[in-house]
Amino acid sequence: MLQTWFETLGIMFALAFLTWIASVYKRDVSIVDSLWSLLFLAAALYSVIAAPAMSEKSYFLLGLVAAWALRLSAFLTLRNWGEPEDRRYREIRKRNGPGFGLKSLYLVFGLQALIAWIIFAGLLPGLHSAPAYHWLDWIGLALWVTGFVFETVADLQLYIFNSKPANDGMVLDSGLWRYSRHPNYFGEFLVWWGLFLMVLTTGAWWAVIAPLIMTLLLLRVSGVGLMEKGMTDRRPEYRAYIERTNAFFPGPSKAVPDRDQGTHTPAP
Repeated sequence: MLQTWFETLGIMFALAFLTWIASVYKRDVSIVDSLWSLLFLAAALYSVIAAPAMSEKSYFLLGLVAAWALRLSAFLTLRNWGEPEDRRYREIRKRNGPGFGLKSLYLVFGLQALIAWIIFAGLLPGLHSAPAYHWLDWIGLALWVTGFVFETVADLQLYIFNSKPANDGMVLDSGLWRYSRHPNYFGEFLVWWGLFLMVLTTGAWWAVIAPLIMTLLLLRVSGVGLMEKGMTDRRPEYRAYIERTNAFFPGPSKAVPDRDQGTHTPAP
């Protein structure tokens, strides 16, 4: 299994390299967002094929990874289509000055491939040697389905909201976004903890590295922390949305002063 894991590193780096070439041509590294989940799918496909013995559960887990990866990649591709390079990457480009095209190979694409490879280690045991079904699988599946539906609905609600010109500069504070400022990230959180429970039945307790790293990324690095960095400075009224809405875990709206009631706040 260790050999298979190292072989998937080559697959991920190869995909990252090819996508990097496209990004240099387009002068837009935002396409790495569409690549992220596909790295896991490519590695998962290879791992199942390379497994010494294929099982029904291995295929089932592969199907869940494929559904998650294809949906996320398709949504991000649709969202970014025809748009300028994402603000996050423009800032990275500005900080690294001349030669960013070459630097992005390791600063963006190589780094994301490496992080994905480390996280993928937590999925490999379930794909490589899945035992018979266990009661933990059904709890894990329930978490995965809940998370998948949560992030799908949240992304759809936000996409429809942002597609209407009248909502330009406003924040979506209805639907799932009324209960969490980042319901899509919360859904992603559930998906990965659900996958972990299904892998745990192989006895690979160390597979917890996958949901732990993803939780850290979602809460502190590329998720909530990055999206809200400096937000109240750029758009002061966003503070009202923060005051009444949970950041990550969904919950009822909080009581706020009268001055904040009934107002829309600027979007990120």
